[in-house]
Amino acid sequence: MKIAELRKLDIEKLNEKLVELRNKNRELRFSIANNQLKNVRELRIVKKDIAKILTVLNEKRVVAEAKSKEIKEAKK
Repeated sequence: MKIAELRKLDIEKLNEKLVELRNKNRELRFSIANNQLKNVRELRIVKKDIAKILTVLNEKRVVAEAKSKEIKEAKK
């Protein structure tokens, strides 16, 4: 998953994707513990995707806070 694709999504979609990936992460950890998973690199990919989503969510939060601060200062 590319970060450019994630930046196009809205916050609700990002949160849904985050929940989905966290569940997949948990399932992969259990599979690895039970020696059922052949491709252990998949866990690393999921972790990186989670980090990308959290980064984009943080960027959107910072931008929203800056906009709200500008609006409050303009009203004064």
